Amino acid sequence: MHHIKPKGVAAVIATAFTFTVASQAVANEAVMYTSNNVHVMDTATDVAQKMAPDLTIQKVTAGTGALMKRIEAESANPLGDVVWGAGFGTMVAFKQNFQPYQSPEIDKIMAEFRGPDNLWVGANAHVMIVMTNEGQLKGDSPPETWQDLFDPKWKDRIIMGDPNTSGSAYDQVYGIYQLYGAEGLEKLAANVVISRSSGQVYKSVASGEYPLGITMEYAAYSYIAGGQKDIKIVYPEEGAFVAPEAVAIIKNPKNGAASAEQLYNILISKEVQEAELVQNFRRPTRTDIDVAALTELPNLSSIRVVAPDPIKAAADYPVVIEAWKQAVQKAR
Repeated sequence: MHHIKPKGVAAVIATAFTFTVASQAVANEAVMYTSNNVHVMDTATDVAQKMAPDLTIQKVTAGTGALMKRIEAESANPLGDVVWGAGFGTMVAFKQNFQPYQSPEIDKIMAEFRGPDNLWVGANAHVMIVMTNEGQLKGDSPPETWQDLFDPKWKDRIIMGDPNTSGSAYDQVYGIYQLYGAEGLEKLAANVVISRSSGQVYKSVASGEYPLGITMEYAAYSYIAGGQKDIKIVYPEEGAFVAPEAVAIIKNPKNGAASAEQLYNILISKEVQEAELVQNFRRPTRTDIDVAALTELPNLSSIRVVAPDPIKAAADYPVVIEAWKQAVQKAR
């Protein structure tokens, strides 16, 4: 079992960027559709401005589902170039809207974070973990496994998101289902409090409302980096679930392939991925970034992880959601 323990405020290491994307003689622009938050977007565009000062990036922001429907509706006359931030399962469902591109950066991306036929690639990866508030454990030992969450002592003491509305919560429930089936979902549902907002999960654990939360690594770590000593991360022994966020080129991009490819390469570059890690704790998908040297987070190679097959996860969605609904009804 691995715990992340704060050693005071995490050192923010200033990275000296090497500008590997040559700026072009003629100013160009690219339209980026993204569901990422403003901090994540600003980090990427700040780096992009240094790497490619002649590239103007226009941002169109919305939820992932809305963006995908918009891309589909615009397919006859695309108004975007690149989409960034959707989970791989969503990408599979809308794959007809993207065009393949073999980036020169692809060899630096871990194999499990590359999409099929070069249609997309993971720009960062979310690790699903158990966030604990040691001040609220009241003498109970923290969980070491996902199965430990089934113990009746945790009834109404675990908060998690709603997989019906949250992609990250679906990834968590899907992982439990893969390990422990419908019976595991029933045991989990008997103990958890379900939040409509996945963002409320880590806030509620940090504030002490709940001792345990099933959430994303970066969200829990932000409190550790901020010096909140009661907050710890548990990487369950069966394996933490990993869910990458994709970047892809929209089919027939508005501003042409050259601009779209330039933005795509920037978003998966070492410079952007390092900046996102240091500033926003988004875990990189590249093999040439030492996460443990830049933060107090472990490298993926030192923890057990489970990266579900996104195509199977998308195909299994109706079955898993139905099993979850049945589990929740039974728990009431």
